[in-house]
Amino acid sequence: MTEIPALLYSLFLSYTMERIAAGGLCMKKWLLGIIAAGIVILAGVFMRAVLFDREEVKMTVVRSLFEAPKVALTFDDGPNAKYTPQLLEGLKERGIHVTFFLMGKNIGGNEELVRQMQEEGHLIGNHTYNHVELGKVSASTAREEIEKTSNEIYEVTGVYPSYIRPPFGSWRKNLELSVTMLPVFWDVDTLDWKSKNVDSVLNIVQSEVEDGSIILMHDGYQTSVDAALKVVDLLTGEGYEFVTVDQLLVL
Repeated sequence: MTEIPALLYSLFLSYTMERIAAGGLCMKKWLLGIIAAGIVILAGVFMRAVLFDREEVKMTVVRSLFEAPKVALTFDDGPNAKYTPQLLEGLKERGIHVTFFLMGKNIGGNEELVRQMQEEGHLIGNHTYNHVELGKVSASTAREEIEKTSNEIYEVTGVYPSYIRPPFGSWRKNLELSVTMLPVFWDVDTLDWKSKNVDSVLNIVQSEVEDGSIILMHDGYQTSVDAALKVVDLLTGEGYEFVTVDQLLVL
């Protein structure tokens, strides 16, 4: 990349020295020309560094231009014996992976659903045992709620969860240090539990979703299941790629 500017610089020097010798170019203009040629060479060196020596920078830019926008669909409060199977079936038909934040007290009796989540490629996270507001209980109670749920998940899946969805979005300062888990919040709250209305959920998603969004839903209502699958179809049709939150957080 620097060869062309260097060649131009060499030709420029030869030409200007001949002009000076012939008396056709003053020294001041010659110096200005030297400075301009130097700038050209520096620009060439910089371009070489960006396009060749910094190949990873170029590839990052190319990926950002051509990759599909990504979104993470998340479900709290499960598993639910009636509605979670419907949701899993619909997601499997569409080849979509999501994140389930499970309540510890709902795991007992629904172990097969938890195994199915894992086997079908979904990410499983912690949502406390009793859906407590972690910012309003003692540190010891908060840890107990989280650890008890993580142990329940481990007994079924053989894997301790790394992510937790704090109920109500309430998180104690530095709690992640004692439980070694990352809290996952959201930026699109569908309020599906409140409206129990498919169209309302769709309107919220359409108006708020963007590349990198984490969508909050629940798998304890028929309207939520119906709305979730419509959200998948809608955003897939708009070019979005669905990923689990661990994939989104490391992008």
